[in-house]
Amino acid sequence: MGWHVYILRCCDGTLYTGIAVDLQRRFEAHQRGVAAKYTRGRRPVTLAYQEPQPDRSSALKREAALRRLGRGGKMALMAARPEARSSRKRARPSLAQ
Repeated sequence: MGWHVYILRCCDGTLYTGIAVDLQRRFEAHQRGVAAKYTRGRRPVTLAYQEPQPDRSSALKREAALRRLGRGGKMALMAARPEARSSRKRARPSLAQ
């Protein structure tokens, strides 16, 4: 099982970037308000972007790179890779690519 880097769109329009081994379980934890302090008060969240990574080290490096992009860079990335976006809102994320 590989790692995933993901971007969530919060209900206030902000973006949250994180990593997970089990993206489905992590997304559901965000929805319940138990995954991250940042998203706890910004629910519901929507999975806006996901990217598989081969290992934890690669996932952490990619997460750091995405965080450095800022909002504009993340929006451009999501627009450029529509196959990496999830079309589901407030539901389970689609892990198929």
